[in-house]
Amino acid sequence: SGHVQLPPPQNVTLLSKDFDMILTWTPGEGSPTDVTYTVRYESRERMDKWIKVPHCKNIHSTSCNLTCVLPNFFVKVRARVKAVSGQFQSPWVESQFKEYYLDVELAPPVLYMNVKENSIHVNASFPLATCVESFSWMYDLNLWEAGSEDKKQYEGIFRKNTVTIDTTALRGNYCLSARSSFQSIDFKHSEFSQPVCVLLNHKG
Repeated sequence: SGHVQLPPPQNVTLLSKDFDMILTWTPGEGSPTDVTYTVRYESRERMDKWIKVPHCKNIHSTSCNLTCVLPNFFVKVRARVKAVSGQFQSPWVESQFKEYYLDVELAPPVLYMNVKENSIHVNASFPLATCVESFSWMYDLNLWEAGSEDKKQYEGIFRKNTVTIDTTALRGNYCLSARSSFQSIDFKHSEFSQPVCVLLNHKG
């Protein structure tokens, strides 16, 4: 067409991070400063049908969150991106295929604690997109006395459930930490969250 082509985006990767499916890329070498990017995706269910992603059209950022535009969490999808500047555009560059259900990477939950006189009520919250809230995310909780290796484990708690820990017999500094878990084809889990410690039954 006689147009100078723009350098295509590089390192185009579909990755799962913290419960999300995200397409990332880096600008092609020598890209103009005003370059924008447009993303489309296709699913294995309908090959050769590239679908527009309205919130990732002519964007300046170098990533696009695809989690809630995926039509099916149980089918492999891939995405592609091109650079645009004025009337010039680059060729499309495609990512590899990924499937949300199998490939999702979990993030540790955030713990909320309500310390009462003889108990602690623990809730976990997850950095979830609304479209995946119905999945059966769970969490595992550890409780231990600071400095001890002996951890009491509470496993496979559904994330909406509160765990009540009886602290009547506990004295001293106790720590809690949790990880997200999910049963897909295999059992997956996140790293454990940073420990949160509380002083229990401390009189005076």
